[in-house]
Amino acid sequence: MIVNEIMTTRVFTIEMDDTLEQIQKIFEKHKFHHLLIVEDGDLIGIISDRDVLKEISPHINTLSEDSRDRQTLKKKAHQIMSRKPITVRTDTLVDDAASIMLKNNISCLPVVSPSESIAGILSWRDILKFYIVA
Repeated sequence: MIVNEIMTTRVFTIEMDDTLEQIQKIFEKHKFHHLLIVEDGDLIGIISDRDVLKEISPHINTLSEDSRDRQTLKKKAHQIMSRKPITVRTDTLVDDAASIMLKNNISCLPVVSPSESIAGILSWRDILKFYIVA
């Protein structure tokens, strides 16, 4: 089986100057765990919900929140994104994609078409579902 058959095709992209506040709202509203960062249509980075949680003050929305805590929401995507994400093509075997994820200790892989456009995203959850159902 190839990744094109099990990947998530609904992908959200953001731009480098989007704030963590905007990113956090996307994660909360759409229940995604990864966002792809594009510039002029090219994939240049990736951010996980865990990356955002690490950067945002734990005091946000609490009684002890102050202006320094709120400042963490103003950070930009380019300040925390993982650059040059490892990608796979739509015709990559699922086993090969799983090996790439394990070898690189990553939780997802952007999937690109032969023309290098974003086709979807493959997460460890997609792979786990594949192995349980298969």
